[in-house]
Amino acid sequence: MRKILPLFSYVFHPVFIPVLGTLAYFFWGKNYFEPAQQVLILLQIVIITILIPMAFLYLLKTLGKVDSFMVSDLSQRKVPLVIQVILMVILLRQSITIDRIPELFFFFAGGIASALLTLILLFAKIKASLHMMGISALTVFTMALSIYNQVNLINVIAILLLANGLVAASRLEMKAHTGTELVIGFLFGVLPQLLLLYCWL
Repeated sequence: MRKILPLFSYVFHPVFIPVLGTLAYFFWGKNYFEPAQQVLILLQIVIITILIPMAFLYLLKTLGKVDSFMVSDLSQRKVPLVIQVILMVILLRQSITIDRIPELFFFFAGGIASALLTLILLFAKIKASLHMMGISALTVFTMALSIYNQVNLINVIAILLLANGLVAASRLEMKAHTGTELVIGFLFGVLPQLLLLYCWL
């Protein structure tokens, strides 16, 4: 099991969470987008939340500003987080607007809030788990979709809750975080999503 645990850190890497949330919305949300429109929206999100950040990370790694794509070092996290926030703001202003896709808008807005909270903590030299932040936010969003659209997603939610535990165990096994950092990351993922539920649920 110990050999398998690190896999969950890669499968549920924070960079994939926006795409997973979007897929959850298209699968279980009540939307009126044609398949071609869904593909276009998904492609935009992949480019802005995965490809561009990965290109920046590769550049930073080449320049010696980060050690790895996991960016585990406290001092190396500020620039990637700032880049993430900027790209997410661009996405909300240009594509995932509040009048067009309110559910996704507030999901991503919660992500921005989580990233900003994490960034603030970095200046206090406190690290939060971005992996826990991402998977916990996705879990809350999926629960909200289930309630909002009256869809029974109990099995999906159970899998996501299990994934929360496996990601936490994975980060501990890889010695990437302490228990406190995992709890902080979990709370930073959950709380903004819960607070923003009042805006659309």
